[in-house]
Amino acid sequence: MNKAIFLDRDGVLNKERKDYVKTIHEIELFPNIEKCISEIKKNSFLAIVITNQSAVNRGLTSHENIIEIHNEIQNYLKKFDTKIDAFYYCPHRPDEHCKCRKPRPELIKQAALDFQINLSNSWMIGDNQKDFDAGTNAGCKSIKLSSPDELENVLKQIFSN
Repeated sequence: MNKAIFLDRDGVLNKERKDYVKTIHEIELFPNIEKCISEIKKNSFLAIVITNQSAVNRGLTSHENIIEIHNEIQNYLKKFDTKIDAFYYCPHRPDEHCKCRKPRPELIKQAALDFQINLSNSWMIGDNQKDFDAGTNAGCKSIKLSSPDELENVLKQIFSN
């Protein structure tokens, strides 16, 4: 079975915006993201993004724009000969009480089925409590970053064990 590093998108890979990342022009990737993704891959983990994107059901952006944003991130990473293995996102607003919105574990569990992932050997890394809880609820180890600058060191700690 595979192991994975599940990553939140906004606040971990790119700068979070109060009004949501709605188009490719609003992406601001953090420095060294390509290095972090490369390290994940080099250490035989899958890199999978798990993200809540309620801007879709709020009518602020579209599924097509979300896919375009994810493709733009992939195009950037491709320049460094690395990639994210998959993106899973929940388009629902919190008040819709769906099954896929973090902190519920459904997107992580779906990725585990799709990629034959052993969740007990996997990690969820995010910047808020919902991310941490989603990982824990799925059976992963979870880490909540207090700053995006921590990602590189957190990965080093994971890979040194």
